[in-house]
Amino acid sequence: MESQKTDRPAPGRPPKQWYGELAGVAATALALGLGELVAAATGGPSAPLVAVGGVAVDAAPTPVKEFAVAVFYTYDKLALQAGIVLVLAVFAAFIGVLAMRRLWYGLVGVAVFGMIGVLASATRPSATWAYPVPTVAGALAAAGLLVLLRRTLPRRAPVSAEDLGDDTGPDTDGVAQEVPAPVQGGRSPSSDADPPVVDGAGQPPGRRRFLALAVGAIGAAAVAVPGGRRLWAQRVAAARAAVVLPSPSSPAAPLPAKVSVGVPGVEPFVTSTADFYRIDTALTVPQMEPKDWRLSIHGRVRRPLTLTYEQLLARPMVERYITLACVSNEVGGELVGNARWLGVPIKDLLDEVEPDDSADQVVSRSVDGYTAGTPTAALRDGRDALLAVGMNGEPLPVEHGFPVRMVVPGLYGYVSATKWLTELELSRFSDFSAYWVRRDYAVLAPVKTQSRIDTPAAGRRLEQGLVMVAGVAWAQHRGVSAVEVRVDDGPWQRAQLAAVPSVDTWRQWSWPWQATPGEHRLHVRATDNTGQVQTGQVHEPLPDGATGRHTIKVTVA
Repeated sequence: MESQKTDRPAPGRPPKQWYGELAGVAATALALGLGELVAAATGGPSAPLVAVGGVAVDAAPTPVKEFAVAVFYTYDKLALQAGIVLVLAVFAAFIGVLAMRRLWYGLVGVAVFGMIGVLASATRPSATWAYPVPTVAGALAAAGLLVLLRRTLPRRAPVSAEDLGDDTGPDTDGVAQEVPAPVQGGRSPSSDADPPVVDGAGQPPGRRRFLALAVGAIGAAAVAVPGGRRLWAQRVAAARAAVVLPSPSSPAAPLPAKVSVGVPGVEPFVTSTADFYRIDTALTVPQMEPKDWRLSIHGRVRRPLTLTYEQLLARPMVERYITLACVSNEVGGELVGNARWLGVPIKDLLDEVEPDDSADQVVSRSVDGYTAGTPTAALRDGRDALLAVGMNGEPLPVEHGFPVRMVVPGLYGYVSATKWLTELELSRFSDFSAYWVRRDYAVLAPVKTQSRIDTPAAGRRLEQGLVMVAGVAWAQHRGVSAVEVRVDDGPWQRAQLAAVPSVDTWRQWSWPWQATPGEHRLHVRATDNTGQVQTGQVHEPLPDGATGRHTIKVTVA
């Protein structure tokens, strides 16, 4: 009799913990997958993962965002999404374990996750009444899957004398449980001498069904998450492909014959669209069809104006080569690029709406709620500030702001280069602080004079003799008048400059160096057209752009 008590499982013993963890992860994966599919109809930003991630991006402290850009560079959004998924998986596993013990524990956990998703989606800047729908649908699916998985997985209960001969008995939650059938000698089927019945795969039938459901849900989510996003993106891609850009009334000037120094390894004068950097606060790329696009120009103006995409394309267009730079770019970094932009002059639009004399700031808003504050004077002083619709001869790529973005030479992007633009509000700096200004960045952000060594690469081993040192320099809207190179602590040597079409682009440079054996440090500095020499004082990007001189080390054999 003692051996019978020993062989019998403990009363109410739950399944192995990893079953619960798998159940929680599977239910959460199903919720995210279904949410993405529903969001294809209600709008991409309404997807649970995107909505919660957007809140996380907005709430992250400035040092965290700077760290993400510094470590992950243009892959910071991918890293953030991976981090969110990892955190979700941990909590989902915890909820699954609770659900296997007491079903209502798990359902409460699902409800909490659902409420977080609903609040996140409902408070997004572009939210409509339908934005919470994907989260609600996903939460209901997750709850249903938890219930199904719990009922599918057998749970052993103790056998009493009264239960002998019964097939099932209720647990504390009313979930059917397997009860060991009596066998000769009173031994339980769970004993070592008489194992439970298994199927051909070596698993009890209930557990096999459990694994099939759980793994199937995870697999379906793995297809649904990218599939839902692809459905929405395909609609926008088709609409973009149908756009026919108008010919500019003021085309870009032909590039000078010597716009390149002809040294291999130097960044091309025109950055390819595929290689152009992307830094913004959007967790996923906002998707907007041109037919839904509207631009509202309002605020401290006498004549508010609203434009459709077709109306914007019908206006006189100008085409210009303009270099853009990110304030997060470190000295010698690659968060800078030059492209050929097509767009409507912002000055013309501001002249039409007749801003009030007190309106010293133009607040630009993106479809995802991002804001930037640009000095009104900078948009009306004659520089080629554009509402861009084209990049390098094609409609804007979705990743770079399609349908419409701002391009303003001479200012860092965080105060001027709003992508997925939907609104311009004439305001005052004293009345409103834009996104990054509220996060300790400077209100005014003219681009600092910078230069970079592209070749030879840092750390490279070189052969002694002639080595061409070359790179790019920029000082948008002032222009670069000189670039100098220094080896170790020697004198500054003047480099040869390539030609440029305007002061709003970067400039290639090159310098021939007779390399001698040993380890050397190469330094570069630029001078802008105002006579200001690039400072050697080192400063981090916060609050208004990095300073210092790019220096690399090389070894000459």
